[in-house]
Amino acid sequence: MKNPKASAELLGLLNDAIAREMQVSIQYMWQHVLWSGVKAFAVKDELKSIAIAEMKHAEAIAERLFYLGGTPTTKPTPIFVGKTLKEMIERDRKDEEGAIELYKKIIEKARKEGDETTHRLFRQILADEEEHHDTFSSLLEEI
Repeated sequence: MKNPKASAELLGLLNDAIAREMQVSIQYMWQHVLWSGVKAFAVKDELKSIAIAEMKHAEAIAERLFYLGGTPTTKPTPIFVGKTLKEMIERDRKDEEGAIELYKKIIEKARKEGDETTHRLFRQILADEEEHHDTFSSLLEEI
């Protein structure tokens, strides 16, 4: 069976998602490494865990994109580490909001193209991103 083809628009959106996932994976991992002080002990492991989850998302999306006939990007969107804990978490929450918006768009596009696998993949990833957003929102309440 020949691999299914996706529209150029959907392939582009998937590459946008890969770039975003690589960005936050690196961003969150560096924030995990750079955090210090009492508050850091409470959140370092959670941030590291989220960074690893984001890299797994990038891998799954890249595999799907390649299957659909595209070439996965190797360039992350701009990485922002921040100088203060509050600045970091505010940016992280904003990045998760951007992901949620993008992934809803991908879900809708995949549905319109009849691509059930991409639709299902992004529904699962969207649930993770909403959980990450909730984590960062909760952390901001304590900073």
